[in-house]
Amino acid sequence: MISLWVSSAMAQPASEEEVLASPERKIVKAVEVEGNKTISIATILSKIKTRVGQEYLETVISDDLKRLYNTGYLSDVRVDRQPQEDGLKLIIYLEEKSIIEEVTFSKTRHIKSRTIQQKIETKVGKFLDKKLLKDDVDTIKELYESKGFTNVEVEVETFVDDVTNKASLHFIIREGQRIRVTKINILGNSAFPDKKIIRVIKTRPKWWFFTSGYLKEDVLAEDMERIKSFYEQKGYIDAEASHSIDPLVKGTMAVNIEISEGKRYSVGSMIISGNEVLSEKEIQRVMEFIQEGNIFSREKLSVDLSHIRTLYFDRGYIFANVIESTSLDPDTGKVEVKIDVEEGDVAYIEKVKIQGNTRTRDIVIRRELNLYPGERFDGTKLRKSKDRLSNLGYFEDVSFDIEDTESYDRKNLLIQVKEAKTGSFSFGGGFSTIDQLVGFIQIEQRNFDFMNWPTFTGAGQYISLRAEAGSTKNNLVLSFTEPWLFDYPISGGFDLFLTEKDKEEDVGRAYDEGHKGGVLRFGKRFGEYVSGGVSYRLEQVKIDNLDTNVSSALQAEAGKNTVSTLGFTLKRDTRDSQFSPTTGFVVGGGFDIAGGALGGDKDFYRVSTNASYYVPLHFKSVLEFRGRAGWVDSYDDSSSVPIFERFFAGGSTTIRGYEERGVGPLDPGTNDPVGGESMLIANIEYTIPIIEFIKLAVFFDSGNVWGEIEDFGSGGFKSGMGVGARIKTPIGPINLDYGYPLNDEPGEEDRSGKFYFSVSRGF
Repeated sequence: MISLWVSSAMAQPASEEEVLASPERKIVKAVEVEGNKTISIATILSKIKTRVGQEYLETVISDDLKRLYNTGYLSDVRVDRQPQEDGLKLIIYLEEKSIIEEVTFSKTRHIKSRTIQQKIETKVGKFLDKKLLKDDVDTIKELYESKGFTNVEVEVETFVDDVTNKASLHFIIREGQRIRVTKINILGNSAFPDKKIIRVIKTRPKWWFFTSGYLKEDVLAEDMERIKSFYEQKGYIDAEASHSIDPLVKGTMAVNIEISEGKRYSVGSMIISGNEVLSEKEIQRVMEFIQEGNIFSREKLSVDLSHIRTLYFDRGYIFANVIESTSLDPDTGKVEVKIDVEEGDVAYIEKVKIQGNTRTRDIVIRRELNLYPGERFDGTKLRKSKDRLSNLGYFEDVSFDIEDTESYDRKNLLIQVKEAKTGSFSFGGGFSTIDQLVGFIQIEQRNFDFMNWPTFTGAGQYISLRAEAGSTKNNLVLSFTEPWLFDYPISGGFDLFLTEKDKEEDVGRAYDEGHKGGVLRFGKRFGEYVSGGVSYRLEQVKIDNLDTNVSSALQAEAGKNTVSTLGFTLKRDTRDSQFSPTTGFVVGGGFDIAGGALGGDKDFYRVSTNASYYVPLHFKSVLEFRGRAGWVDSYDDSSSVPIFERFFAGGSTTIRGYEERGVGPLDPGTNDPVGGESMLIANIEYTIPIIEFIKLAVFFDSGNVWGEIEDFGSGGFKSGMGVGARIKTPIGPINLDYGYPLNDEPGEEDRSGKFYFSVSRGF
């Protein structure tokens, strides 16, 4: 409480009246503080603006009272003014809040007092706040109610020492009896069965270990609204739902839900007026739900009105307004819908302003936009621009807004971004069924700028240096990419690499393999979805330490070879996200040629293609169809394709249920995989999120690798199926799969399922 109190007890009536009634301005001659026990006078004076020697102003005093009260230290503040030496003396009376010295709880059985203490805000050493104390009582009640104790009672006893102004609090908790819902009765429903309505609500009866059945009054009240919304979407716009509770045996109860369905309404005639720019057919085409004869729902009507506004926005009519009115006929059950469109004028972009980018250059953002000053607003281009900015990975959030200008039909487009951390120094370790134990260290910057010393960020370049050391593999890679060479939409970059793979029977490698070299890359985007690239790769490959009993064909692979390869790629990508796609497709292909006029020791060409299609389903689940195929053959001076350029299949990334690289031709001497010249693999995977960072997966894989290119698709397909989990963790994403082979495995007598485990990133 804040009060302003004027006292006259310490002055003679005549002189006080003269001073206070005088129209002349009064000067503050003194400021005194009374009532403070733990708060120093200096602290109080530092919080106010009133000073000795300044003019007395009621507005300043009022603000000072508010400032003192808002410190949270005081329960009451008063000011007294008294005449003194042709001016005023101010006395500030304080009533301090008590400091909490002790917090105790009555004996509890079902929830430990330590747990309760962690949930509440009232703590020892803090000021006693009555509002906060009331909130804590509610918090304790909610805690108990979440455990099924809906009849819990909570009181607080407060003891204050008048001398020390310290308070002791004692929470008295009467837990009562835990109440569980064991039965839910649905009454009055005829349009929909009980099971369908129960699926709409969150209240559940107790069922073994799967549901607790705790009664929560607030959830039950929300359930009634959920039922009404469900009926409204089905055309029962008059539906009502209420509940009552019947006690059963000790600690259990039945919930009775009474439904009044009312009549089901459908759309009668629909009248659209005010539209000149767009035809009635164009407007009706975007209306998914409100069509003559369809079920009427106000919620679905709102969705369709939003679609109409979006349609106008996409044409540049950002001022368009859509007004609806309905007329209901209870006798016929028909609802007449009138839609009046106020189209307004076309709006054009005056300026494009970028906000929120403290590190990223404006040009990096502008070059991803499809809209420019002078153009009319286009909602489709705006959405595509947002997707392109989001896919850069530089920003946590991207949003658009509109700013008024002096001209009514010209608006500024505001691009608002929230920058993400794009640089990282990571190290860690992991395990996979392919590479076994792996440790790594990596320096990466996804928004690099080699010209911007000393931060080296902001130009959208990518640079990474990664070193790996493991049980079967050592790897060192330096990569750099400039997405816009010389400010043209052509990307360029290079990779330098040094890789060593040791002989390992578990992954089907009967030899040591080493690679060192580099790749020069260029790419270009053709329109919104299509991109292509060209690359040149020069590397030295070393094959040695072969098993003694390998075939002569495999022995011929031993030694060092220089490989010079020119590659071309083309891809069309319509996915909604590159990082976690839920809809759209990506299809691509590539052609590589090595040797010949390019030089090198090996002459071969390779054609490959791949495609993925994503279908969003219920509960944010996604069904993915994935396929890939490849052909590689030798020419000119080479009689065969080198083993390190052949196709392999089987294992965690191709056909699960089989050994790594275990599907395809085998060496007759050792039964080790030797790869093939053609490959065809198909995968189907369904993922559904369980909680925010865990997805469950069900998959089916099938395919084969054939030794000769002309044998492509000739049979011998191997299939596997299984289940898996996709887990996001602080140390990186974890993939865990269990696959079972549906066909006999080469070199194996019995079929057996296999686990695949990998951690792909570090911490």
